[in-house]
Amino acid sequence: MKPRIAVVTLAVCTALAPLSGCGSGTTAHESSPSSGEPTTAAASRTPAPGKGSKDPDDINGDGHRDLVVPIIVGGDDGAADERVGVVYGSAKGLDPSTRTVYGRADLGLPEPGRQLLAPKGSLSAADLTTADLDGDGFPDFVTTVQGAMTSDNNVVAPRTVPYIAWGGPGGPTGKTSATPVQLPQSAMKLGVQSLVRGDFDGDGHHDLAGFAYNHSSLVVMYGPFTRSGAPAHTDTSLRWADGDLTADAIAPSGTPRATSLLMHAVSDGEQSGNTLYTARRGSQLSASGRQLRSGNAHTFGDFDGDGQRDVAVGDDGSRNDEPGFETEPADVDGSLAVYPGGGAPVTYRLPEAPKSARTQYGPGGYVSADPDGDGHDGILVATYEGATLIDGTRRTTVLREGPATADGKKIPATWRHARPAGAADFNGDGKDELILNWGADAKFGTYGKLPTRWWITDGTTNANRATFTTTAFAPHS
Repeated sequence: MKPRIAVVTLAVCTALAPLSGCGSGTTAHESSPSSGEPTTAAASRTPAPGKGSKDPDDINGDGHRDLVVPIIVGGDDGAADERVGVVYGSAKGLDPSTRTVYGRADLGLPEPGRQLLAPKGSLSAADLTTADLDGDGFPDFVTTVQGAMTSDNNVVAPRTVPYIAWGGPGGPTGKTSATPVQLPQSAMKLGVQSLVRGDFDGDGHHDLAGFAYNHSSLVVMYGPFTRSGAPAHTDTSLRWADGDLTADAIAPSGTPRATSLLMHAVSDGEQSGNTLYTARRGSQLSASGRQLRSGNAHTFGDFDGDGQRDVAVGDDGSRNDEPGFETEPADVDGSLAVYPGGGAPVTYRLPEAPKSARTQYGPGGYVSADPDGDGHDGILVATYEGATLIDGTRRTTVLREGPATADGKKIPATWRHARPAGAADFNGDGKDELILNWGADAKFGTYGKLPTRWWITDGTTNANRATFTTTAFAPHS
């Protein structure tokens, strides 16, 4: 049985069919790999304090989006000493020489329970999200902390509680202890898991959602939050499920937009089901979720340019390695479905993956991106050869490569391709830059973990807006 994998960080082995489905026959444009080698200045400047914004990814509130990256200090996966880095945006784009690195103490977090293997000061980016919970214009760092083992409702697990490190013009300071989120009574004993941010009622205040660890319900906590960690109100009417959550993106402009919530059922490699909880302005998430097709890859965006939010769900190529579970049903295998505005799905076939490239871990997830700024999102898909952006009838290959040698070891050509990690407009020109990363560790090749080299592309061109390695970010002590 194979382990669960976060599909956002995995690779994809094929390109998608055009999303428009119009059959225009437009020829795909392919770009060449970039030879830009990531470098990072050893010195780091302190970011200029801003006056505040409504973007949950603008950490210092100066009006430009920032990027949160994982920092590996040492150790192997499962016991790695990690930190979280923030690389700040500017009018010229992302600036890797302006950055901040946070550990647990820097956010005022309590020490985790003894069951964790990671060092005491370790802080995983996977446990952290940013959201402006108190509405002061500066994003707060929300980190789930696992405490001592406890039991509730026949469930035994470490008590997992979100803690808030309050933001400000210079980011969180850690001068005071982080504030625990006040959970509802039904979820208080064990806490919550799979925490995500959103604006689930479209009122402009940032919200949080997660599954109660005791299996009682889905917990939705609506903002604004008080400085004592109390949400404005909480909804526990939505059913619990064994899976994880993905929320639509909060608009970086701050324009209120209701963000729907996707529940992806637990997967052991097979393509599992998805439930969409639709969001509408002025009301809570819909009480009855809509069942979507199976698929481990998904993303939200406006893929037809009509101003409404869509959701894409598709086959990420992963497969359960137990006998009898190596294949998927015909309506799932090698296909992608787009639900425009939550309406009837439009299904597209994926080209068959090269047999020589297949692995049980599959090709990976999707990222929505608008690199030309036309308001019509494309889907950035990882491939074994790099990444492909699908935008209407156009398919554009985006390639970046790691070095031929790293840490004194030769890197095979098939392991050098960078993978897409996201997309954002860091310089405020209305066009998304694409984010790709790469790591020499074998765990990056298999799982997408432990990336150390990053490229911020100039759209889908061969040029880079920024390149850097996070090895220079790691503290020396």
